[in-house]
Amino acid sequence: MNTIKPICLSLLSALVLAGCGAQKLPNYKSITQITAPVNVTKKQPLTETQLKRWSHYDIIKDTVPGMSVDRAYAELLKNRKSEKVIVGIVDSGVDIEHEDLKSVVWTNPKEIPGNGIDDDKNGFIDDIHGWNFLGDITKEHLEYERIIKDKTLVDGATYQEAKKLYDKKIADAQTEKNYYATLITQLTNADESLQKQLGKEIYTANDLEAIESKDTLIQKSKNVMQRMLSYGMPIADLKKEIQTQIETKDELLKQENLAVDYRKVLGDNPNDITDVVYGNNNVIGPDKKEALHGTHVAGIVAQVRNNTIGGDGIANNVEILTVRAVPDGDEYDKDIALAIRYAVDNGAKVINGSFGKAFSPHKNWVFDAIKYAAKKDVLIIHAAGNDAKNIDFYDNFPNDSEDRKTEISDNLITVGALNFEYGENIVARFSNIGKINVDVFAPGVKIYASTPENTYKFLQGTSMAAPNVAGVAALIRSYYPKLSASQVKHILMESGVVIDKDVVVGGKLNDVRPFNELSKTGKMVNAYNAILMANKMAKK
Repeated sequence: MNTIKPICLSLLSALVLAGCGAQKLPNYKSITQITAPVNVTKKQPLTETQLKRWSHYDIIKDTVPGMSVDRAYAELLKNRKSEKVIVGIVDSGVDIEHEDLKSVVWTNPKEIPGNGIDDDKNGFIDDIHGWNFLGDITKEHLEYERIIKDKTLVDGATYQEAKKLYDKKIADAQTEKNYYATLITQLTNADESLQKQLGKEIYTANDLEAIESKDTLIQKSKNVMQRMLSYGMPIADLKKEIQTQIETKDELLKQENLAVDYRKVLGDNPNDITDVVYGNNNVIGPDKKEALHGTHVAGIVAQVRNNTIGGDGIANNVEILTVRAVPDGDEYDKDIALAIRYAVDNGAKVINGSFGKAFSPHKNWVFDAIKYAAKKDVLIIHAAGNDAKNIDFYDNFPNDSEDRKTEISDNLITVGALNFEYGENIVARFSNIGKINVDVFAPGVKIYASTPENTYKFLQGTSMAAPNVAGVAALIRSYYPKLSASQVKHILMESGVVIDKDVVVGGKLNDVRPFNELSKTGKMVNAYNAILMANKMAKK
């Protein structure tokens, strides 16, 4: 059996903390880092209120694999001053009018609103809160679709790979559509049976576990619903997601949209990196509801803490700079490269990228932008992807390596996703892995944050894990502004909590591996430990 020493405050550190007056700071030297305890088990399931902030919780005090954010604020950062940090959100757009975000939105100090003049002479007129490189575009083709439309974008081998994938997608579309149609029928029928059995419309996983009926239909319904609930989404949201998948397969089967040129309305040449002035200053996008993903990501980083509205962000002294560059479909390399440069040029010290794709015809443009960010001391946090694949062997762009082995710079960190269960199911079933190309893991299942029009939702994905880490990175850069992007990257990686367990990979019960084989560090990010290490490094 694997054993890990449980960690707690030493007697000396406890005395130091207990004796601190209102204006005194903790004696960091006497505080011990957090490590994962042996065989911790959550005796009671998390309530919805607890789930809303589980990523802030502590593995010792709360017995869930959170990032010890609340504990870091309470024990290490109380009464300390910090500097404001700008965090770039390269995404689908952000509802900057949201009640829990509008006070943390970045405003360009060099631009006069609404005068139609490029006051700061950066090429972008009235870029008050960022820039929208997509203009009024919401949908886009996947990259492999663009490649088979124009084979000159890539070499012959890459074209054949894209064509093979496209042909397979078409062949699989009907099968998958049928599967989702069956799934939604099973879900609906099971839900109706269980509501009748339990005598209530809303029920929990505990309610299902308590059912002991020998009725075959009830047992089948119970099994179906337990599997559905394991996805970490409310049943209503799951139904919507399944219906969306059915509609997506219908679109693919029609094959009509392949001829559509979504990009035409922008008027730029997506294959010319020197053609940089296009889009507009509407960072929300043409339809506020389409900014769901970006608004959620921004909220994870920066929702106002302790204001009793919605959820809490990880960082308490940040501004969100929005760069809209990620459509419903695959992003263009040009847009991502320019978005990174825009965020860098306008003062971002951390950039979050919760997007990815399997093909990248102009990946060198993005590599150059990442290197540019490195020269300007900017840290980039990127999601590992949600395909349950090993990205040491499968491409997931953008990345920081041309050969999946050697990093082009030391300012990008790739993040896998964790579930809220500390045990064999701690790794999210969808998360990509990679001993070389995934650096760390962070909370990414049932993450509660802002969504458009003053709403809040639970969402999941490595898209949610990345901004959790971006928030911790911003926290470090805020309280220790002299530390470089590279230093912060290594603090995040080295200070994480080791998970010395065998875990289920890809949701497959027959695929169980040591957690330390799934990423470079074998660790989950921990804000408490990161502050301790940052403090030590800053003093050096």
